Amino acid sequence: MDDRQFRTAMGKFATGVTVITTDVEGDVHGMTANAFMSVSLSPKLVVISIGENARILEKIKQSKTFSVNILAADQQELSMIFAGQIKEHREVVFDRLDGKPVLAGAVAQIACEVSAVHVEGDHTLFIGKVTDIHLEDAEPLIFYSGRYRALTEEKTLV
Repeated sequence: MDDRQFRTAMGKFATGVTVITTDVEGDVHGMTANAFMSVSLSPKLVVISIGENARILEKIKQSKTFSVNILAADQQELSMIFAGQIKEHREVVFDRLDGKPVLAGAVAQIACEVSAVHVEGDHTLFIGKVTDIHLEDAEPLIFYSGRYRALTEEKTLV
């Protein structure tokens, strides 16, 4: 199989959209990612996967903290900003959760401290110990087959 076929196959898995954020000496850095999942309930752990060429990789190694912001359906522009799809400067305001930068309006904000680091292939996996969570009642932003999507409720047959 070639790289394009592999990427296309992986894109067939519908995911939420997150922005990973970290803070190094007062400067906030962020990156759009969908490689995120929960790992453990006890202790509460999550994992993010960051490519070796991503600028945020060294920032997370320095700060030893990160936040996962699960974006709401109306936050597609934020996803595009942190994915580098919008080139012109847009001001982004960050809130704080347990001292870590988070995006207001996200469906979930998850503050983490790095508890383990694993290099696998061309990515680094950061296991994060969850230190705080904030939830909003909103619909999530979805990504499937290379496009942003929204949830629709399934009609039940009676």
